[in-house]
Amino acid sequence: MSMNATLSAEKRTESGKGAARQLRAAGRIPAILYGQGDEGLSVSLDAHEADLLFHRISVENTIVNVEVAGEKAPIPTLVREVQTHPFKAHILHVDFYRIQAGVEVEVEVPVNVEGTPVGVKDSGGVLQLVVHDLPVACIPSKIPDQIVIDVSGLDIGDALHVYDIEMPEGVRALIDEDRTLATVNLPRQEVEEEEEGDEMDVEVIGEGEEAAEGEAADGDGGEGAEDDASDD
Repeated sequence: MSMNATLSAEKRTESGKGAARQLRAAGRIPAILYGQGDEGLSVSLDAHEADLLFHRISVENTIVNVEVAGEKAPIPTLVREVQTHPFKAHILHVDFYRIQAGVEVEVEVPVNVEGTPVGVKDSGGVLQLVVHDLPVACIPSKIPDQIVIDVSGLDIGDALHVYDIEMPEGVRALIDEDRTLATVNLPRQEVEEEEEGDEMDVEVIGEGEEAAEGEAADGDGGEGAEDDASDD
């Protein structure tokens, strides 16, 4: 199951760019908690605490319990967006989505491989993971840490699709079941060498045959010219 994390927050009443700049100058980050029909709750986070947390967790599928000063209980949330500075590694704003026990949510879960494909071991193939994060739907208590796919049976040219994997109980994939998750192919260099070999296998007409065809064409042209002259 997905891990849980805790983050402290304080309510804020002022909004706008000026207020946000003042918060950041004081070492805090503006954030908002929204969802489940409730009005958004504006809060601020300790910048250092938030930075450490977001570098430690998978923000896509970790439940973050936000402890807001003055609230009786932590608010369970999912991180929906972390806005960062375009040039500096600074967090500018965070959007949290409130969740409720038993109510289905949509998250992205990392896809990890298990085993070594037979096509890699025996034929020098290359494994390519096509989908790195799988969008799924489930209730919060069922959010998986990861989706593990067994690729050991894949040979050269084989592929593993969504319909090939067994999803955890209570979890369903949100992409087409025919979508490819992983493939095993020949190394690119070998593919290019095979293509070059195919291009060389072209039938070449000998010079003698070309000359014979040319003479036949000249002979036909001569007869035609003579016929045309006699008609005149």
